[in-house]
Amino acid sequence: MRAVELRVAKLKDEAVLPSRAHEGDAGLDLYACEAAHLGPGERWSVGTGVGVEIPGGQAGLVLPRSGLARDHGIALVNSPGLIDSGYRGELRILLLNTDPAETFRVEPGDRIAQLVLVPVAPAEPLEVEALGDSARATGGFGSSGR
Repeated sequence: MRAVELRVAKLKDEAVLPSRAHEGDAGLDLYACEAAHLGPGERWSVGTGVGVEIPGGQAGLVLPRSGLARDHGIALVNSPGLIDSGYRGELRILLLNTDPAETFRVEPGDRIAQLVLVPVAPAEPLEVEALGDSARATGGFGSSGR
């Protein structure tokens, strides 16, 4: 599969461009451009110092890093974060420390999230009198069993 070009601008000199840890990885690592400390239960907006130009017909999803979740209880407040193709500002990552006792420190250059590009099908809402039948129907949370 041919790689999609993602235009990235450094908005701060010390910013680190997004990169893949391994060939074939779906996500591009996003790096902190500023220090932060998150006490137990606290959230913090951490700047990456970069802006991106998401190609038309695509969206960017900002996702958590599993190692940070496993080792430190770090989650993203709005996971996944959505970057529309028209947004040109700095990517900021909303981190949440779920650890009940330990403070988590972020240093510039730390990998704090990942960015995945996904195709978007533009939807046009169409009001109808009734929705079509399905096997699931109105079954919501827990309706598929355990």
